[in-house]
Amino acid sequence: MTKSFIHIKDFTRQEIYEIFELADKIADGTYGSKILQGKTVVLFFPEASIRTRVTFEKGIHQLGGDTILFPPTALDKREKTEDVMKYLGNWVDAAVVRHSDLTLLECMAECSDIPVINAMTSGNHPCEILADMYSISKIYSDFTQKKFLFVGGKGNIGNSWKAASQLMGFELEQCCPKGYEIENMKVHHSVEEAISGKDVICTDSIPQNAREAFGGYQVTLQHMNLANPGAILNPCPPFYRGEEVSEEVINSKYFVGYEFKKHLLEVQQAIICYLLQKAGS
Repeated sequence: MTKSFIHIKDFTRQEIYEIFELADKIADGTYGSKILQGKTVVLFFPEASIRTRVTFEKGIHQLGGDTILFPPTALDKREKTEDVMKYLGNWVDAAVVRHSDLTLLECMAECSDIPVINAMTSGNHPCEILADMYSISKIYSDFTQKKFLFVGGKGNIGNSWKAASQLMGFELEQCCPKGYEIENMKVHHSVEEAISGKDVICTDSIPQNAREAFGGYQVTLQHMNLANPGAILNPCPPFYRGEEVSEEVINSKYFVGYEFKKHLLEVQQAIICYLLQKAGS
């Protein structure tokens, strides 16, 4: 079966590091400038997608490939998924899909002769977390020895950080109100207690129906001062100042900044190239 990237666990730990090495080569130009020449990637993205779509589309074109764009609703039809993918396999070399239904992407990958890449579902967001780990690896020589904290509820970002910690072996804990816990994780219900002794603090935006419950869980500058020396704050965009993070902490030394997310481009390029290599195309 053709290798796809739907879950973090679809790659081994060694393969993750191989993708990081490939991203390094793409970034410094030693891998080749037009390695996707003659390749076509079909994209399924909603209009509201900004960062993920821009980096995938730009990344493919930058390496000489072509893209064809559809809204994800094009997949919400009576036609059997297997039939859609078998036809697409005649003309395109890979598919990048952003759709709320994780089960749909799993089905697409299972019946596809081309790699399928998960660009976000309601259950997980593997490319985002892979790129974050790559960026963190540029800050710490061995990020797997650092202590991570996820401040937020159960959802696609929290689920993906949990999957990453299980694969890569780093310590991860969660901080959230009662009722928003991720299964089988150590959970804190106090930000002050949770953030003490941590190196990497990650957040996710708060759904509208949970904002009242998360009222006391905003990460502030005072909270970050309790973390380990050299700690970083990595809020998942879109983040909202005054909600999951304070304005002051975003303007502080702890916020990793916008440069941190620049690596999304070469990591997603590396994922595509790696999977096409595995597919022998």
